[in-house]
Amino acid sequence: MLISLVVPCFNEEEILERFHERVTDEMTRLGHEFQLVYIDDGSADRTLPILRELAAADPRARYVSFSRNFGKEAAMLAGLQHAEGDAVVIMDADLQHPPELIGRMLEEHAHGYDQVIARRTRTGDRVTRTVTARAYYWLINHLVDVELVDGVGDFRLLSRRAADAVLELTEYNRFSKGLFAWVGFPTTTFSYENAVREQGRSAWTFGKLLNYGLDGLLSFNNKPLRAALYLGLLLMSLAFLYAGWIVGVALVKGVDTPGYVTLLVVVTALAGVQMVLVGVIGEYVGRIYYEVKRRPHFLVKDTNTRIRRPAPEPEPLEFVRR
Repeated sequence: MLISLVVPCFNEEEILERFHERVTDEMTRLGHEFQLVYIDDGSADRTLPILRELAAADPRARYVSFSRNFGKEAAMLAGLQHAEGDAVVIMDADLQHPPELIGRMLEEHAHGYDQVIARRTRTGDRVTRTVTARAYYWLINHLVDVELVDGVGDFRLLSRRAADAVLELTEYNRFSKGLFAWVGFPTTTFSYENAVREQGRSAWTFGKLLNYGLDGLLSFNNKPLRAALYLGLLLMSLAFLYAGWIVGVALVKGVDTPGYVTLLVVVTALAGVQMVLVGVIGEYVGRIYYEVKRRPHFLVKDTNTRIRRPAPEPEPLEFVRR
């Protein structure tokens, strides 16, 4: 059985050679035939030259280099498209995904599971990050159509049919956690202690994490739009009640001087609500805008391999004139 290891890379020059050594040692120990598919996501350091050296020295190493930084979602998609294995393991190059866990993944896969997921614990994380993450997953699981588990990321094994199923999903705005959950198939999860990044710094800033969280919230449901409708109905009902109360007071006590502060607060609050709702609608319209453009998910600058299976082309839009 051939095992493909898909490894997205972004500015990993300090750790890449050590990662390659540890992974090849572990796979050799396990005795499986394997290939490494490195995806250089537009790195600005020596990541690409190092990948060329690794590929020249090790025929099991493949690399694909993007023309610029397209993001990790595009890198994972490219890796799946170039992976030839009967099973595919997705892992990061910073060694926070321990290569020693690949053996356990293969054992679980042998028991019939199409997805084997390594779920990291939050040991060592800051309290604020842990609380924020749990609140996010509680919220998103009450809104989206699939279940996402706290601590479950991209470190997982996919069977060939599970990987092919993910490749069938061609949307431009990709949220892989949701896509992996959406395709289903028999799945198992095990936990592992969070490993410390050995070199460099994470590229995930608070702003990027926030945007990634919003992508997950908006990619798998239209409930925010439904919530906007409900909020509008609620505000309209409150406005009618308030108007009735004002008329009743005027009939009983006579007309009094209108409250300037009350009016200012109501107008400001409604303006804020309107801006939020316009922003929600704009997010969905923006996603439609990118989908209908049909741009490729990435552009390749350099590679030593060929694509195994391109993502299927979406059907062309047909407009019927009535």
